[in-house]
Amino acid sequence: MQLNKFTDYALRILLYIARPRDVPYNIAEIAEDLHVSRNHLVKIVHFMAKQNWLITSRGKGGGIRLNPEALDAQLGQIVRILQGNHQIVECNDPPCVLRSQCGLKSILDQALEQFYQSLDQYKLADVLQPSSASKFTTQSPIQMINL
Repeated sequence: MQLNKFTDYALRILLYIARPRDVPYNIAEIAEDLHVSRNHLVKIVHFMAKQNWLITSRGKGGGIRLNPEALDAQLGQIVRILQGNHQIVECNDPPCVLRSQCGLKSILDQALEQFYQSLDQYKLADVLQPSSASKFTTQSPIQMINL
């Protein structure tokens, strides 16, 4: 499964602003550092603020901060929300002539759910910890998604 650009950028933004500092981050610096267009970044930040993962404020001294509660969010849940109703294969649009005789969609749907369940083993805070990174490198990709 490939994450869409929205999810990819959103995860990068979460990791970027999770770095502690005294002043809030702003759109311009995040866009420049992450090489993301400002317009796209505004949409993503707005979406994540609606999810209560980010705290945004306008005006002098305003900016973007990570909501500390977001650190306890399961990574799989975050990715599910960011990906939206993404399916690996779509059999109905356009209609596939094989769908009545094919079991591939249900197998891929099951694999996708296992992918999310594997991510749910980790919280956003785990991704920010260097010691948690070793969990990822000691397992093969197949072990990570429990196939």
